[in-house]
Amino acid sequence: MSVPTAPWVASAARGITVYAARCSGCHSEDAHRVGPLHRGVLGRRAGALPNYDYSPALRDSKLLWTRATLTAWLADPEAVIPGQGMDYQLEDARERADVVAYLATLKRPSVRP
Repeated sequence: MSVPTAPWVASAARGITVYAARCSGCHSEDAHRVGPLHRGVLGRRAGALPNYDYSPALRDSKLLWTRATLTAWLADPEAVIPGQGMDYQLEDARERADVVAYLATLKRPSVRP
């Protein structure tokens, strides 16, 4: 008799490692690089950051970055927004979940009066 295994839970700790290995070549948490910065990405409209030259498809998409849309994006960006400029995807579902868990920790800085 086989013992059922518990489903894995997304881990921001694993996500930071995956992010460093797979995402940081083009992205940074706090500065635009080849790709836009990621701090505050959850809840932000795609293509909406100032001072970054997004593809017209991404800029015009009106997509809101949620855990679900980020997960789908990391699986296949072109399927989410045809004509966008990112040509990379994360094949592994656990890595996608972990990266999204990490991105969720990157809150926008508080605005102080």
